[in-house]
Amino acid sequence: MAIKTKVWDSAEHLKTDEDVQLYLEACIEEGGDDPAFLVHALGVIARAKNMSQLARDTGLTREGLYKALSPDGNPTFATVAKVAKALGLQITVQVAH
Repeated sequence: MAIKTKVWDSAEHLKTDEDVQLYLEACIEEGGDDPAFLVHALGVIARAKNMSQLARDTGLTREGLYKALSPDGNPTFATVAKVAKALGLQITVQVAH
């Protein structure tokens, strides 16, 4: 009997603000110094929250968001900050331990 598998999509499991926070914290910890990993995580959260609404909230096009948050995307910090704010996230800095 063959085993049936399904492609894992983290966006399907981000239902609450706490889910989003924990997911993003885990991605930051796992991704280390890789900014592309963080951008990917924001893309997953954006898909979970509704990309069309995010486009309206940021003033960017849906297609532009998909492109910026894709693995080949290279968004500016301004775009990342707009996306984070529209997702209800706050970017903060703290001293590393």
